[in-house]
Amino acid sequence: MNNTANLPFRNIDLNIDGRASDLLGRLTIEEKLSMMNHEWDGVERLGIPSYNWSNECLHGVARAGTATVFPQAIGMAASWNVDLMHQVADAISDEARAKHHESVRMGDRSTYKGLTFFSPNINLFRDPRWGRGHETYGEDPYLTGRMAVAFITGLQGNDPKYLKIAATAKHYAIHSGPESQRMTFDVAPSKRDLYETYLPAFRAAVQEAKVESVMSAYNRLYGKPCCANKLLLQDILRDEWGFDGYVVSDGGAYDYCHDTHMVSRGPAETTAMSCKNGCDLELGNVVDTGAALALQQGLITETDINTVLLRTIKALIKLGFYDPDDIVPYASIPYDVVGCKKHMDLSLEMAQQSIVLVKNNGILPLSSEIKNIAVMGPNADSRSVLIGNYNGIPSKQITALTGIQQAAGDARVWFTQGCDLTDKPIFFAFGAKDRNLSEAVAAAKRSDAAILCMGLDPTMEGENGDPEAGVTDLGGDRKGLELPVCQQELIKAIQATGTPVVLVLFGGSPVAAPWAFENVAAVVQAFYPGELGGQAIADVLFGRVNPAGRMPITMLKSSEQLLPMADYNMAGHTYRFMTDTPSYYFGHGLSYTAFAYSNLIIGHEVLLQTQTQIIEVDVTNVGKRDGDEVVQLYVKDVASSVPVPVIHLEGFQRIHLKSGETKTVKFLLQPEQLSVYDDNGQPFFECGEYHIWVGGGHPNDPDAITLKSTFCLDTFTV
Repeated sequence: MNNTANLPFRNIDLNIDGRASDLLGRLTIEEKLSMMNHEWDGVERLGIPSYNWSNECLHGVARAGTATVFPQAIGMAASWNVDLMHQVADAISDEARAKHHESVRMGDRSTYKGLTFFSPNINLFRDPRWGRGHETYGEDPYLTGRMAVAFITGLQGNDPKYLKIAATAKHYAIHSGPESQRMTFDVAPSKRDLYETYLPAFRAAVQEAKVESVMSAYNRLYGKPCCANKLLLQDILRDEWGFDGYVVSDGGAYDYCHDTHMVSRGPAETTAMSCKNGCDLELGNVVDTGAALALQQGLITETDINTVLLRTIKALIKLGFYDPDDIVPYASIPYDVVGCKKHMDLSLEMAQQSIVLVKNNGILPLSSEIKNIAVMGPNADSRSVLIGNYNGIPSKQITALTGIQQAAGDARVWFTQGCDLTDKPIFFAFGAKDRNLSEAVAAAKRSDAAILCMGLDPTMEGENGDPEAGVTDLGGDRKGLELPVCQQELIKAIQATGTPVVLVLFGGSPVAAPWAFENVAAVVQAFYPGELGGQAIADVLFGRVNPAGRMPITMLKSSEQLLPMADYNMAGHTYRFMTDTPSYYFGHGLSYTAFAYSNLIIGHEVLLQTQTQIIEVDVTNVGKRDGDEVVQLYVKDVASSVPVPVIHLEGFQRIHLKSGETKTVKFLLQPEQLSVYDDNGQPFFECGEYHIWVGGGHPNDPDAITLKSTFCLDTFTV
């Protein structure tokens, strides 16, 4: 290997553009062509090692051995805590850096060992059947954007020169099922819905978080594949938003351009259309043959190739790849941070904050006088429901059963599964598996409370092509929302014993269980709560933690409230546009204490379009326990001339209040949060009346206390 230490691309005093241009200028055309996909062979004569761009850290470093496993993304969104989300991402990127440098020291530069991560997934959870919804931050653009910014900035660090790791906002821009059709589907929402609903989180990721990378979606948008879509990748992303990072395709997306979307005639055309329309890096191997052919056929030029390579080379320079480790501040993070106690404690805290107390008739927290507890259900002792998907391997796992056993003290804990997870029988040598329903009833009759751990697991919802996705004909999407019949039967049988039932629901998407919600004593939503999720659940059940999670998705009454999954126009979808009454609203969540709201003040009764609306409210903990409250701000445009959401979230803060304590919460409502969109997706202001609600949940939630006020917007700007 030649000594290249003095070459300009290694000169840390040069700017990034100069360093990248110097390196690019030293590459042969053959070397350039080999750098257009995710597997770089390296250039030995320049001292450039091989590099694989693929990595994942959705809720912890994934697929690279041991790592702290935090709650799945949807659970972290349920915390409504942006500061804690940032801390989690900071811990994840510490482990990512430590694992990368240890791998390099051992000569391992294979898949999942790099510093370019394909996380987070900030698609909108538009339809609750979507198999990948649990990878997202829920159904609301504003909540998703706030969580995305916190996560991305935590991953990428705050050094003025170097990126800690490179985050990737995916899947740009519209991807939320049907999962089985993602390689053939053409999405064509109204331009209003595109700009008002599907793009805001990505815009926040780009303009606020300065995300280094964006991953394009599989599907087409307005007839053009997202990996070769000029409107998305050039007009909006770069020209309108000023994005200066790199775009990577989703895995195999180039293949779909000519194999299933049928918009090109083969690898050469696919490579050319993607490269020229703004995609810089293929996650796949089409360019291995397609790039050279496209160059030979005149479909692309070397200038086109230089344009995309400059972006990826600059990313590696920002990560410190061509600099000595003693200069890069993140290179010294020790390997001992991986799965360390500090990070395990942080995972536990996030799990505790993510749990939603959906219903409680007073049974929770469980009394210290309780003598017998029945724990049952297919998810009670399951490890898979702790970790979801896109996960690492935790060094320690605490299931719900183990957590309850550890927290129960001298109380006797009875355990039996009671039923299967699904209605499909599991066969063994001597016939179908015994569901032990009779034993579950016997245990419940002898107990003071029955804790039923039910819901979904990662085999029931997932990604297309994932072998663990149980519903293969739907590619990981769910057929409906209802709990399997076997689970419903167990709930009804235990409820009939007269023993109070606490229903603990696992899963990344909501279930419809109206009979259970009406009849059981308490309902807890645990999502996929991470490696110590069982301890967090026990902490909530026994009152060691006062729950304050809030639903980032709507819990519908039944599948009959659903619209066609392939309908990407937002009318009727999510709480923002639906008019039906759900079982539980977006933003719903209870506490073991009570909060009162008073003194709602708005800064301007008549607001000019250039002004920021100031909103203040006093929140008091009027209960006997300390606790967190999630204060939520909702807005409604009363008399818009164009279609607008029924109501939309535009602010939230999670605050801690001691018993009897009052805090004043302040919101700043920015002018752009009040703009509406015309048929072409262009924002504008119009005079009219706006309603706002501030409180502990959706204004229509019967369990939420909210205050209402009104102001008028005036477009006069002089």
